[in-house]
Amino acid sequence: MAKITLIEALTMALSHEMGRDDSVVVLGEDVGVNGGVFRATAGLQQQFGPDRVMDTPLAESMIAGLSVGMAAQGMKPVAEIQFMGFIYPTVDQIINHAGRLRHRTRGRLHCPMVLRAPFGGGIHAPEHHSESTEALFAHMPGIRVVVPSSPARAYGLLLAAIRDPDPVVFLEPKRIYRLQKQEVADDGKALPLDVCYTLREGDDVTLVTWGAMTFETLKAADQLAGEGIGCDVIDLATVSPIDMETILESVEKTGRLVIVHEAARSCGVGAEVAAAVAEHGLYDLEAPIQRVTGYDTVMPLFRMEYQYLPSVQKILDAVRVTLEH
Repeated sequence: MAKITLIEALTMALSHEMGRDDSVVVLGEDVGVNGGVFRATAGLQQQFGPDRVMDTPLAESMIAGLSVGMAAQGMKPVAEIQFMGFIYPTVDQIINHAGRLRHRTRGRLHCPMVLRAPFGGGIHAPEHHSESTEALFAHMPGIRVVVPSSPARAYGLLLAAIRDPDPVVFLEPKRIYRLQKQEVADDGKALPLDVCYTLREGDDVTLVTWGAMTFETLKAADQLAGEGIGCDVIDLATVSPIDMETILESVEKTGRLVIVHEAARSCGVGAEVAAAVAEHGLYDLEAPIQRVTGYDTVMPLFRMEYQYLPSVQKILDAVRVTLEH
């Protein structure tokens, strides 16, 4: 079994599902001849032909609208938006049509489409290329939002997203596209959606995160383990809907919660996690909930982006604040 990167796992999942199901098609800007800006679709047009791997004009609203129409008529489109900063023209199609199609037709039509987009900072990109606005889509009724954080989860979660009968916004943390290699079998086994993944277990504090921030969070947990502090590290994976049961069980055990995400602080997914724990697990908490997040500003250009992104030290500091109580 070969060790592959997260981006290679995505390509493998797309290839597997296209080979298994003729209704799966890929579309987007430069996804065919060039294989996508990050090469997630490299080789797929040569393998399946231009009728199933389609280069589109630079028109994100059209890409999303075409995907909704195809999905409503029995296809399973997987559309790529080059960067999350370019995703906003799709919002009308996603919220008004994709997310409402089942409701609008009383279950007669479904919308089995996937909208993929690289997101997050850390690659020295220009403006509009480093957004982390997953909360925007998490707030939309009828939309599932999935964020992988390892090659194995990228493979299994993308398979599950393509097979799901409802629309999925699949956000890929591009900073870790090639950061890690992992053995991944091309066995077609999907991972469950709507569940958290516990990456590490401990009794002293719960760390909740997702996407690229899993790496800093796991590093912080390793350092804390050297100090005798045990951490539950939980990867949300599906940020909407959130598997609160797993988080609440962990907080009941540890009594402390630190939430880590690189998106802006206000109205982020982390705020929803904190509110739900305060509502349903208040009496289990032994210390105030801590959030380690990005700032309520536009992601700065590359000279300062690592001042914006949460660091291992900031996570350590937040954990120590909780332990003071």
